[in-house]
Amino acid sequence: MKMFGTNGIRGVVNGYMSSELALKVGKSIAKVLGPGSIAIAKDTRTSADMITCAVESGLLAMGVDVVDLGMVPTPALQYYVKTHDDVVAGVMITASHNPPEFNGIKCVSADGTECSHEEETAIEDAYESEIVCPGWDGVGSVRRVSDAGEAYIDAVVRNVDADAIRKAGIKAVLDCSNGAASNTTPLLMKKLGVKVVTLNASPDGRFPGHYSEPTEDNLGDLKRMTAETGSDLGFAHDGDADRCVFVTGSGRYVPGDQSLAILGRSAVQKNGGGIVVTTVATSCVVEEAVKSVGGTVEYTAVGSPVVARRMISNGALFGGEENGGLIFADHQYCRDGAMSIAKMIEAVVLRGSLDEQVDSLPKFVTIKAAVGCPDNLKGATIKEIAHRHEGERINLTDGLRIDYDDGWVLMRPSGTEPKFRVYSESKDKAVAEGRSKRFLEEAGAVISSLQ
Repeated sequence: MKMFGTNGIRGVVNGYMSSELALKVGKSIAKVLGPGSIAIAKDTRTSADMITCAVESGLLAMGVDVVDLGMVPTPALQYYVKTHDDVVAGVMITASHNPPEFNGIKCVSADGTECSHEEETAIEDAYESEIVCPGWDGVGSVRRVSDAGEAYIDAVVRNVDADAIRKAGIKAVLDCSNGAASNTTPLLMKKLGVKVVTLNASPDGRFPGHYSEPTEDNLGDLKRMTAETGSDLGFAHDGDADRCVFVTGSGRYVPGDQSLAILGRSAVQKNGGGIVVTTVATSCVVEEAVKSVGGTVEYTAVGSPVVARRMISNGALFGGEENGGLIFADHQYCRDGAMSIAKMIEAVVLRGSLDEQVDSLPKFVTIKAAVGCPDNLKGATIKEIAHRHEGERINLTDGLRIDYDDGWVLMRPSGTEPKFRVYSESKDKAVAEGRSKRFLEEAGAVISSLQ
């Protein structure tokens, strides 16, 4: 892609992400996704108003009517688009987990899913073309909506056993990361009757509590507070609240693949079977957990839009990635941090403590590493390594994955940096580490031979 990355167009504000770029992107979105009304929303970044106004100006110039939802999470925007027939698309102004100097533009299709690569390519092509605006009497208008966040939270509450949660007397710690969930997820806790301690729940695009990426290193306060307050669990959003990660009652950080496994298992148990979709980069803990209760797992390329569209096509119950982006078919086909929280609280109420559920999962060791590779050599590198491993169980869905009886290895080219990400997994730590080292060395040798 020329402009779009894995999740929208991103860049440093007043650098690549300029008001001029945002204005023309707005015109391009209108040309491709219009005519009709387009909803727009933003997270808490200090540049949110600047970029929002520029994109709105481009949309209006092309004759599109804009529905401005203000500051709400990305999945709240997606829910609004999905549930309003007069809205043909959505635009979210966010850079998600990136540092505060960044901002971005993410596009949403009429069904509430993230735009497809084909739609994004068409927007890029429009950006590079001459865009003709209508006359003075053809410009659009803006309508402001103030209740989109609460309508979204009400929908989340309807999709869990709210009565059981209220009766359970759950206590939790919530870290909003000073992001877009600072108003909505505390409201969710109130509606579910959860006694909650909040951290970083003041909207602030400088992210003074910690960077908006909810990694374990950034969540020391959440881990400590969850254990010290005797809470049942803790959770943290990223900046635009389409993702969520969890902490157990004892203060243990739960890696994303484990929360994916727990909620996938829970969805299959509740349904009496079904399909879970995840990516080739996800730990086998998900497949083993889901299969243990009679479900099946299907694998896709990395990317939440790819997962969502596979879920739509095969009728899957649940899906997601190991970064905390979870998708619930009974709600909407997009990553949803608030829905993830509600479903995890429900799982704790119905199936036991989060500590117990984590302990019940099979144990895997996953080694994540990387090797530098020029972008123009990525395709040739994959081809050569695949050739060297002919006869083995090769999967080319996204990069090169080789499955073994005691684990797997994945070499996947980065979409944003000149390198390969190398994942190696096994239940045996020595096997995972040895295989990681071997493939890093092999990739390095192949790349050197191609230069």
